[in-house]
Amino acid sequence: MRVVIAVQAELTHFLGMVPLGWALRTAGHDVRVATQPELAAAVADSGLTAVPVGRDHLGRRLIELAESLGQEGDPGFDLAEDRPERLTWEYVRDGHREIVPWWLRVINEPLVADLVAYCREWRPDLVLWELTTFAGAIAATASGAAHARFVWGPDLLARMRGHYLRLMNAQPPAEREDPLAGWLGEHAARYGATFTEDLVLGQATVDQLPPSLRLAGGPRPLAVRYVPYNGRAVVPSWLRTPPRRPRICLSFGLSSIGRAGYEVPGQEILDALDGLDAEFVATFSDRERAALRRVPGNTTVVGHVPLHALLPTCSAMVNHGGPGTLLTGLAHGVPQLVLPSLFDAPALAASLAARGAGLAVDGAAVTGAAVRDGVERLLDEPAFTAGAGRLREEMRAMPSPNALVAELEALAAGRAPIEAGHVRRGEV
Repeated sequence: MRVVIAVQAELTHFLGMVPLGWALRTAGHDVRVATQPELAAAVADSGLTAVPVGRDHLGRRLIELAESLGQEGDPGFDLAEDRPERLTWEYVRDGHREIVPWWLRVINEPLVADLVAYCREWRPDLVLWELTTFAGAIAATASGAAHARFVWGPDLLARMRGHYLRLMNAQPPAEREDPLAGWLGEHAARYGATFTEDLVLGQATVDQLPPSLRLAGGPRPLAVRYVPYNGRAVVPSWLRTPPRRPRICLSFGLSSIGRAGYEVPGQEILDALDGLDAEFVATFSDRERAALRRVPGNTTVVGHVPLHALLPTCSAMVNHGGPGTLLTGLAHGVPQLVLPSLFDAPALAASLAARGAGLAVDGAAVTGAAVRDGVERLLDEPAFTAGAGRLREEMRAMPSPNALVAELEALAAGRAPIEAGHVRRGEV
């Protein structure tokens, strides 16, 4: 079959999809990754076929601008919010009035028309879309393809959608407002269809989180085992020598530092860890390395190192809570100290800590002393390693990407054929 992987230009969102893309390829399917031009080179580097469509978006710049203009003490709308006292109709309605035009439309609108044109031209059987790339669902609808969304972390969008519909349906009919459905419905109507919830949640959801880390309230997913992929990787010679002391990895992600206000005191953390009987490997970005004034003797500061090669040698890790980083650690049974701040990281860190696989410290208020205390606990208390081991075994029991291919083939086969270039009115 023909498969389009649709992903907006966000590298970390794409990397988690690569193993499934290759599983589809090795099963004999023709796979094309449709993305904005900015990401095309990274797609080609993965060995998958890139199809540049649309224009690059300005989503990251707008998020940074919104953060810089935010009022002190006002956290704004949070997709991770789940406290009943905060989840009022006014809160979720006003939040969607913000995120639909200023986030979801911004990253998707430059992609929609060209992606629809490409899908109508190439006629895929299946569109697999990253969970913020609603353009993929629109293009699948317009071309008559089956479609599934790919979730790379806690499914905050699905849970919040459930909250939204519940609260909206409790309002008088004249006061019900749904910015997300309104926006997606406009595009569906443009291509001869009507809005249904498939445009929000897909006809199926592919989820790589182990069941015990998933949020309640989302759709029942097609589970797939997380397979670490960090892009092009070269194992440095020093990594081939086993560590003489416990090795701890410090990693704050490909794109987190300096983004949307997320900062960690790198120098303070390294100074606090100085003197511990352990070996620290800090995989810092160019910006993080440039800000350092000194490096303790028990620390090696490096640039990009493939985490799937580094973490099997580690006794613990400290990270920002990004799903790719955190799941790579769990794939190797490594207990973690997570310093979360952005989007889904706090929810994921809380779930990890609740399962006894690590600790969480608010990234917005982290100190060197707190990191040292957390690292010492991870090394001294075997329960954390045992908890991480349980999650590793849970992940290993999940279907591999190769095993999931049959499920996706069945999804595509269940789609009724349509005439080329058309979609039946009302069919989504």
